[in-house]
Amino acid sequence: MGMEKMAGERKKRRTRHKRVAAVQKLYDACRDVFANCGPGVVPDAQGIERLKDILNGMTEHDVGIRPNMPFFKVKETEGFPKITYLHLSECDKFSIGIFLLPPTGVLPLHNHPQMTVFSKLLFGTMHIKAYDWVDNFASSSAPKSDSSECEEKTVGVRLAKLKVNSDFTAPCNTSILYPTDGGNMHCFTAITSCAVLDVLGPPYCDAEGRHCQYYRTHPFTSFSAGDNKQLPGDDEKAKELDYAWLEEIDKPAGLSVVGALYNGPKIMEK
Repeated sequence: MGMEKMAGERKKRRTRHKRVAAVQKLYDACRDVFANCGPGVVPDAQGIERLKDILNGMTEHDVGIRPNMPFFKVKETEGFPKITYLHLSECDKFSIGIFLLPPTGVLPLHNHPQMTVFSKLLFGTMHIKAYDWVDNFASSSAPKSDSSECEEKTVGVRLAKLKVNSDFTAPCNTSILYPTDGGNMHCFTAITSCAVLDVLGPPYCDAEGRHCQYYRTHPFTSFSAGDNKQLPGDDEKAKELDYAWLEEIDKPAGLSVVGALYNGPKIMEK
């Protein structure tokens, strides 16, 4: 074997080792950081920085995915384009997975109850819109006209403040949301093919009350805050842009998130 070929083989071995080390390092850090956490408990600052630093350094190569994979091909379909989820690891403390969104793919507005969530955009451009609940504002309800049935329905809503409304293009820093801050309710819209590596602590669990709830937004002017409560500031136009009423809805009928086998570097769960 020539020297050039031998050097190439050594480089490949080093690359493979680096990829395995990155995803394994992430798993090991999650195990440590979330060990003493539970629902609603945020990891300490040192743990958050540790996970953020690992995720910031990761790319699609570290998990064995590519933008030209068949998951990213848009097929003619009604509703949202199909989204694929790759499961890497899950326990009662945390979960690690990857969402693969084709262009125009949407993960509708949904919550993360009692969770701390790290999201790393591995490649692509995505629009993220996120909200947090406004404290001390009770839920509101009001009649809403249904033109299809020519009758009025009572709609229950809750006030939320817009925290994020921007496009993100990889490479970019990891975004973090918390149980009550950072945009706990968010919507992902893929502008190009996108891959998002997600760490949830703890994961969703219906039995423990951590159900994935979807929402529909209503303009701030659609409902009254009630009880003569006033939001801070005098700029009414700014309030219309910064606040919205969120209505709980069932999982959107056209939403399809399907699981697929993760074929990237394996994680040794300890």
